[in-house]
Amino acid sequence: MPLRTIGTIALPNAANSSFDHGVFDPATRRVFIAHTARDCVEVIDHDTQKHVATLPGFPGVAGAVCDDGDVLVTNRRSASLAWLDASTFKTKAVFKTGARPNGAAIVKRSGLGLVACIGDERETPTLQSFALRTGKLASIDLPGRPRWCVTDTTAERVFICIREPSMILVAGLPTLEMIAQWRLPSGGAHGLDIDHSRGRLYAACDDGTLVEIDSISGEIKNVWSIAGPPDVTFFNPTSGLVHVAIGEPGLVESIDPLSGRSDQTATGAGAHTTVLVPLDRLYVISPLHGGILVLSDA
Repeated sequence: MPLRTIGTIALPNAANSSFDHGVFDPATRRVFIAHTARDCVEVIDHDTQKHVATLPGFPGVAGAVCDDGDVLVTNRRSASLAWLDASTFKTKAVFKTGARPNGAAIVKRSGLGLVACIGDERETPTLQSFALRTGKLASIDLPGRPRWCVTDTTAERVFICIREPSMILVAGLPTLEMIAQWRLPSGGAHGLDIDHSRGRLYAACDDGTLVEIDSISGEIKNVWSIAGPPDVTFFNPTSGLVHVAIGEPGLVESIDPLSGRSDQTATGAGAHTTVLVPLDRLYVISPLHGGILVLSDA
């Protein structure tokens, strides 16, 4: 059945604005959202369901990821990666990246930050790894424009969606040695998440499909049609559903990989980004709603 609407949370200057990736930090129970059009990060307290802070100074902010109280934020216009304390909101460090940093990942126990850079007319796309304490950098060139990325449960590999040629690129951590390039049967690999328990990757693709891939072998396990070009994709380990945000016409498509069943929940035009809050909440960032549409994945 479709997701159930719980309510909304207002965000400052959200109407007719634009947002990108957000993340829930379990350590502080806060949600950090990239407010791209306003060059800031919006912070929500999940337990009170209220907006608690606007953090300025993130030019062209594209995404946020976290691990146990540490947050990384990618800034496209300043070609930088900011490392924040989720409790105090203080910036611990800022690292210079390649052109137009986009997808990111963080592994706190390894002290590692990862960023996939789109590049520009002077720079090729790259994947970069930063030792957060020292700033030591490792970098490899990518075969095409990167989208989102995730790591495996042991933090030994990172998986990155490449738009064209449409694939998942696999690199070893922390040194970024190339492991594999898994071509996908669908064009425009975009949103990505992982089911660690079953060893499955879920790549939502621009041609209107969701692809399930074995995270060890790269074997394609399933391909499902979805309602349109996707963006943010989350796997909920509690419900077992994969949620794909589709900005036009404005909906979340929820697929059960075990049964293949699919349901659609209307959101709003331009609502292409979401945040999963375990165990059973999906925050849809919706300019039409003036902030966040809160859905239940019970």
